[in-house]
Amino acid sequence: MFKSLFLESILVFGILLIFFLDLFLPRDRKIILGFSTLILVLIALILSLSLDLQGTILSQTFVNDSFAITLKQIFLISAVIAVLGSIDHASKSLMGREGEYFLLLLFSLVGMMVVVSSRELLLLFVGFELMSIPLYVLSGFSKGNPRSAEGAIKIFLFGTVSSALLLLGIGIFYALTGTTSWSTLGSSMVIEDSLGSLALILLFSGFGFKIAAFPFQFWVPDTYEGSPTPFVAFLSVAPKIAGLGILFRFLFEALDPLSHSWTMYAFWLAAFTMIIGNMLALPQKNIKRLLAYSGIAHIGYILLGLATGTLLGLEMSVFYFVSYLFANMGAFLVVEAVNRSDGNDEIDSFKNLSGRSPFLSLAMLIFLLSLGGIPFVVGFWAKLYIFLAAARAGYLTLVFLGALMTVIALFYYLNIARKMYIDVGDTKMNATTIPIPINLLLSIGICVVFVVLLGLFPQGVVLFSKKALSSFASSGDVLDHTLRQALSSIGM
Repeated sequence: MFKSLFLESILVFGILLIFFLDLFLPRDRKIILGFSTLILVLIALILSLSLDLQGTILSQTFVNDSFAITLKQIFLISAVIAVLGSIDHASKSLMGREGEYFLLLLFSLVGMMVVVSSRELLLLFVGFELMSIPLYVLSGFSKGNPRSAEGAIKIFLFGTVSSALLLLGIGIFYALTGTTSWSTLGSSMVIEDSLGSLALILLFSGFGFKIAAFPFQFWVPDTYEGSPTPFVAFLSVAPKIAGLGILFRFLFEALDPLSHSWTMYAFWLAAFTMIIGNMLALPQKNIKRLLAYSGIAHIGYILLGLATGTLLGLEMSVFYFVSYLFANMGAFLVVEAVNRSDGNDEIDSFKNLSGRSPFLSLAMLIFLLSLGGIPFVVGFWAKLYIFLAAARAGYLTLVFLGALMTVIALFYYLNIARKMYIDVGDTKMNATTIPIPINLLLSIGICVVFVVLLGLFPQGVVLFSKKALSSFASSGDVLDHTLRQALSSIGM
């Protein structure tokens, strides 16, 4: 039992230590809390990579299989980057509240781990609440930002609605099947029944709010704009991957016999999410709002892998998780660095960034190229593989739509690049160099290195993704053959 809960136990123990540190540290030494949190998350990450933690507990309702462990490693990596990028921000902008900031981040991290290990609907609901409630609080942490309260209220209201929909869907499933356990759920429920279809729609809606898919994305831009930017880097990646991960597990484990029904929902969710995200990003003048809508579009690309209804599609979605993590978090951390210098998040603040900070402009360019799917950074392979999986499943219409939306996305990504390298800012702005705190420099540097290295050597991420889905593969030999055939067709 302890083995299956090892990572969660370490984090809970660390939360208690940091809580007591926060109680007794003098106010001018609170920066230690950030470094303590960073060390804690690094220890958990190293142990997750070096120990065999697989197992099941609680009558197989909590599972620590290869899929759960892989997603937990992704959460820990995103937490390392977010905490490292937050240390200076917390010490300067959140004085006296550093302890609460890092503790809430850790509580949300524990909730994500519970979510992706759930095989029972009520345990899943508890995990979602443990993940979400700290996020509502953290969204309102920027007291000096007038939009902070608005963003926090929106994520709270939409979050509570999603929780209500999930709970209602769970109740209907229980009424139909007499169980909330996934081991018997799919085989005992007839989804063609109108009540069963309603339950599935309610659950899809609840998941849709968590992952910010269309039409449940309305909270995203305002929440991102009003929240502390290093926290937004974490919010834009980890909770969405948690929601997508448990959606994959639910559909492929509980409802796999009914895939002909739920793939239709995933198809339309993917299509509309890609369209709405990219089209609404086009007119944005605020960089955080632009990246918010861009993130919605990327959820659509990941849902494209889910819509295939194949394990190959899921593998390529996990590849996309890794690509999106480093590129999107890196972009938000560059925004934080520019904001610290200029005090605003408008796209025009990136004018002549190449002259004011060659490192930040180059890093942002690399992240934008990856998000746009330009060769040969990791985002190129992520989009190529997800389109390949969809094409092999026969979804050529979605592939064409995704390719068209990728071209549209290049317009607003390259507009930022034009601001950085071609447009000239005012004289006062041009004379200002941008100082970068060492912790922020390191976190951006980590993202740059992985975006470039994984773009040059994507095979490692393919194997990482393949290992993650091995626990799903009752037909593992077929999956191996399909994957080898797919990759060989593009010369890998």
